[in-house]
Amino acid sequence: MNIYAENILEHFRNPRNCGEMQGATVDHREENIECGDDLQLFLKIEDGKIEDVKWGGKGCAISQASMSILSEELIGMSEIHAEKMTKEDIYELLGVPIGPRRFKCALIGFHTLQNALLKAHGKYLQSWVKTMDN
Repeated sequence: MNIYAENILEHFRNPRNCGEMQGATVDHREENIECGDDLQLFLKIEDGKIEDVKWGGKGCAISQASMSILSEELIGMSEIHAEKMTKEDIYELLGVPIGPRRFKCALIGFHTLQNALLKAHGKYLQSWVKTMDN
């Protein structure tokens, strides 16, 4: 097993930043009904910077590890930087090849983040299907 696959399993077994957040600036929940992945993300945003991240949910190792890894990256990041992230950035953070059957699992946290940031600014939420089909 390579070091990246071990990292996925480590984040799945010991997820970072799990829990709920009182006083979050925004929270948002996404669900992939096709496979049962379910995530809720809480962000505390101050002066354009993500100060804290908490999340919870259930799902496969890839979805849970992806959200755990992403949560570590987000703390201290500017909203602008977070908004400019791409799915390729998520794949790079994961460090393992993601096949066509698992890309929705890998990207549910990313999609939840995108919609949480939109929601924080009162903007229209993106369709799960539209985002995942790109």
